[in-house]
Amino acid sequence: MITSPQVTLIAHTPDPVRVCALAARTCYSALSLDALMSKVESDQSDFLRGVIRSGHHSVLEHASFTFYVSNVSRALLAQITRHRIASFSVQSQRYVSLEKGFDSVVPPRVAALGPEAVEKYTAQMGQMADWYREWQDAFGDDPGANEDARFVLPNACATRLTMTMNARELLHFFSLRCCNRAQWEIRDLAEQMYRLVLPIAPAIFEHGGPGCVRGACPEGSRTCGQAQQVRAHYEELVRQAAGVSTIKSSQNDH
Repeated sequence: MITSPQVTLIAHTPDPVRVCALAARTCYSALSLDALMSKVESDQSDFLRGVIRSGHHSVLEHASFTFYVSNVSRALLAQITRHRIASFSVQSQRYVSLEKGFDSVVPPRVAALGPEAVEKYTAQMGQMADWYREWQDAFGDDPGANEDARFVLPNACATRLTMTMNARELLHFFSLRCCNRAQWEIRDLAEQMYRLVLPIAPAIFEHGGPGCVRGACPEGSRTCGQAQQVRAHYEELVRQAAGVSTIKSSQNDH
């Protein structure tokens, strides 16, 4: 039984701050490429911070980040694919047979009810796995057996995916999904992703996180009422990431 997503950052644009800064300088300069490349040889963090403050966020689309995500439910999948400026490759229930059973995600409210509730939930998942195998057997050698047998599988059924987002979309994703009012599973996923990208490009992501980090809570009357605590939490993450970035920079210098 699964209680939390697993997230791995498997690839990203090398030196994303430099790439985005070069893109921004392209907009404001008549210099040749060689001259522009010379301009961005030094640390571009402060320059890019100024670009972001000015609202020129399209340059952030030139940096992309690719994650491998596992131990998430099909319910989460329905939410995350609403973020359309992203690329998703998801484990197929059509081509991947679950005849040996499937992992399932346990909602915190179930776990909070205690061992007996979890046992009952596990039994229900087992019943659905049995129904799935019954339909597979009924369809026999039909190559579409998995395709139709999967209709009895629950939202709790665990899946995995490879996902790519550019930096601008990631900031938008964090603003919505790191919020306390976001569904618990995607909020957990979003914060894990944020923790992974923040040390790589603090100039881009240091003001990321839910909307209340940057100003008033955008939820209005539906606010969680914890904006101050949320801001403190994300400020601490930024401080921690600054330490990681400093260590990495020192290692690269040597």
